[in-house]
Formats: sequence, structure tokens, C-alpha cells
Amino acid sequence: MQSDTPQANRKVLNTSTSITSPNAFKNNRVSVMNKMMPIILFLCASVSILTTIGIVVTLFSETIQFFQKIPVLEFLFGTKWSPLITPKSFGVLPLLNGTLMITLIACLVAIPLGLASAIYLSEYAPKKVRSAVKPVLEVLAGVPTIVYGYFALSFITPLIRDIFPGAGVFNALSAGIVVGIMIIPMVCSLSEDAMSSVPRALRDGAYALGATRLEVALKIVVPAAFSGIVASAVLAFSRAIGETMIVTVAAGATPTLTGNPLDSIQTMTAYIVQVSLGDTPHGTVEYGTIFAVGMTLFVITFLLNILAQYVARKFREEY
Repeated sequence: MQSDTPQANRKVLNTSTSITSPNAFKNNRVSVMNKMMPIILFLCASVSILTTIGIVVTLFSETIQFFQKIPVLEFLFGTKWSPLITPKSFGVLPLLNGTLMITLIACLVAIPLGLASAIYLSEYAPKKVRSAVKPVLEVLAGVPTIVYGYFALSFITPLIRDIFPGAGVFNALSAGIVVGIMIIPMVCSLSEDAMSSVPRALRDGAYALGATRLEVALKIVVPAAFSGIVASAVLAFSRAIGETMIVTVAAGATPTLTGNPLDSIQTMTAYIVQVSLGDTPHGTVEYGTIFAVGMTLFVITFLLNILAQYVARKFREEY
């Protein structure tokens, strides 16, 4: 019995070691992962933050150098923009005018159609229709903008010129309409999501009081989802301001301070494309206009995003 005892103890020791070793290894691995994952996730989150900081620093540094040569008041309030030809002028108002004209036309097209589409999908469409239409809208949102640009130039512009013979080949109306078509899916999708989040009890209560489906949609659902609808409109406005290829192809390259949508105009993004082709020497005043215009565009879109968040918080309904 005494000779068997050490062997039995060794067997028990080896068995316990073989059982605990995998558990100990697993526990160590879990502990390492728990310590490493926050660091990895923080680094991933830092990529977007550092990218944003890099963009802002680049814009600010180049813009400051530009304004050391060109007065800020001349840039902000000048009514003529011709930095590439003599006599040179650096008033950004014509570019701002063209950008806002395109954006206004786009919003006049996208917001009514997008909101009407969202009301239909939320309140009227059967489930099968909704499941079929939503993916189609997502596909429409994924069409490259250069395709929209040539669609505007080859299809919308001839229609406009048939109706308005005085319209030019390049005009703001054609580009604005197609930009509006492009942002319809954004308005529709975000508005429909906001309407779908409205509790069913509100609808049922309105129906119990004798309201029609249209009255429920316009007087109950839309006001209840107002914050999401306004946020979608503001984001669509911001998206239209930053559109590049459609306006470059269809709107022209004439920086004119005009209110006629049938004229050729130039937007801020189209000008940036024009100067970024490589013909402008680096470090010149003409080259600095890219960053000055880009900073102006950045400030506008930044303020619009802040406005969208403010509206969403202020008018948010919680159920």
C-alpha cells in the first residue's frame, strides 16, 4: 500500500494539472483580450477623429496664408470671381450664389417628393410593397453622381430647352432638378424611419375618433415625427451643397451673380474641381483659393449639421 501511494498521488497531480492548464490558459487569454480590446477600439475611433483634425488643420493653415494676401472682406463680399484670368477678382459671392441656387432647387424637388414617398410607405403601402420599394430607393441612392450628371445633361436639359428656348446648354435648373432626384432617397428613408417610430396607439386613437387615414398621416404622424423629418431635410440640404459631379457636368463653369436658374453658373465644389486639375502652380494665390472656398463650404456644412442636431433634440418626441 505504501509503494502504491506515491504513484497514485502522481496520477492525481498529473490529472489535475491537465485539467487546470487549459482553463488557466483560457482565463489568461480572456484577461489579455479584455485589456487589449478597449485600446484597439479606441485606436479605431481615433482614426476618424485624427482625420477630421487633419482636414481642419490643413484647411485653416492654407486659408490663413491665402487671407494674408487677399483681404477677407474682398473675399466674402466681392461680387466678381475670376482668380484665374486678368483682371483678377476674388469675391466668392457668385460661387455662393450658384451653390445656394442649386441647393434650393434640389430641396424644392426632394423634400416634397421624399416626404410624400415616406408618408405612403409608412401609412399606405402594404408590407410587400414597402419591402420592395425600400431596396429600390437604396439602389437609387447608390448610383454614381457622374451618371446623374450625364443624365441631367442628356435628358433633363433638352426637356428644359424645349420648354424654355432661352435656356443654355449648361444651366442651374437642370443640375438642381437632378441633385434633388439624387437626394430623394435620403429624405424618404430618414423621414419614413421617423414616422415608423411613432407608436401605433396614436394612430388607433385618431382612427377611433373618426379621422381618415390622410388626416392621421398629416395631423398625427407627421407632427409626432417632426424632428426626424426636419433633420432629414437639413441633412439633404447639406448633401446638396456638397454635391460635385452633377453640377460640374450640368451647371457649367460661369461664376455669375444671377437669380435666373436658366443661366450657366458655377458652384464652390465645381470650382474646386476646375482648379484641382493640376494646371495651377502650388503655393500661388490661385492655388490658395481652393482652400479658401473649401473652408467656406466646410463652415456652411458644419453649421447645417449642428442645426440638424439641434432641431432633432429640441423637437424630439419620446414615447
